[in-house]
Amino acid sequence: MRNLSLLALLLAACASAQVKSTTPSDAIVESDVRRILSTLAADSMEGRATGTRGANKAAAFIASEMKALGLKPGGDSAYFQKVPFASTTSTGGRPTVQLLESFDSLAKIPEEGRRISYNVIGIIPGSDPVLKDQVVAFAAHYDAIGIVTPVNGDSIVNGADDDASGVTTILEIARSFAKGPAPKRTILFLATTGEEQGILGTRWYVAHPVFPISKMVAEMEVEMAGRPDSLAGGSGKLWMTGYDRSTMGAMLKAAGIPIVPDPHPQFRFFERSDNIIFARAGIPAHTLSSYNLHEDYHTPSDEASGIDFAHLTAIARVAASAARLLADGPAPAWNPGGQPAPRN
Repeated sequence: MRNLSLLALLLAACASAQVKSTTPSDAIVESDVRRILSTLAADSMEGRATGTRGANKAAAFIASEMKALGLKPGGDSAYFQKVPFASTTSTGGRPTVQLLESFDSLAKIPEEGRRISYNVIGIIPGSDPVLKDQVVAFAAHYDAIGIVTPVNGDSIVNGADDDASGVTTILEIARSFAKGPAPKRTILFLATTGEEQGILGTRWYVAHPVFPISKMVAEMEVEMAGRPDSLAGGSGKLWMTGYDRSTMGAMLKAAGIPIVPDPHPQFRFFERSDNIIFARAGIPAHTLSSYNLHEDYHTPSDEASGIDFAHLTAIARVAASAARLLADGPAPAWNPGGQPAPRN
């Protein structure tokens, strides 16, 4: 048993060394992190509500970043995957949207209620002769909840932490891969629309994937990672939803990547972000976060000024190490009883 334990420790050390040597963390710097998040969370984005001018402006910015990083466009229109919506009004009087089954359904909607929003998709092709046909996705939603009743004179919910922080992180993961070496598996970077309206953009993507869902071996979401959570270890540390549901958590731990189990299981965050749609489709899918339950959630005070940029830069590097492991290492698998049941 002692020799087996020593072997396990050596294997874990080798895995950790491999991840560190192939992930150029120096490619991820605070100036880029600050620039991207501050742009997405600016008042000019008008709160990025799904189907609005501000959300479309944010999508265009994300696409421009993907292009600058050299990602291949993966949408049906360059980097954009069009998603059809109908604009409706909730019982509370707030405008909202409903995902349509197809673009043909738009014709049945009064013209003033027709909306098209966009998922933004970039691809880095895999380099391994065998593994390149497998796909790993890194995703975050770029929409927020728009303009609300003013609070202390401010009506724009800028969504800096929710979820400009996640979008910034996946773009920085892309930057780390762009610096090389090329990943063994094909990597899909996905910035989704409509999460705040019911995870709608991801539902559309899974129904209309760029690559067959059967080719996807893992999906990692990043959601609300702009402030440290002391329960995860503080600055530069992340937690992962559904940690024990698949082998992904054990893989990260063996590689020495500082990502811990979700310290807030009572809130069922595994089921409350885009990852759940991929998970129900059979793909080991989890969300990385450092959400510390701050009270700025879904309020106009979720501004870039509240982001800890040193922390966000550090966790982007951690997430890049995790991404490299998923791109080049063993494919994760569901643990017994870990996969959520599919829904119609």
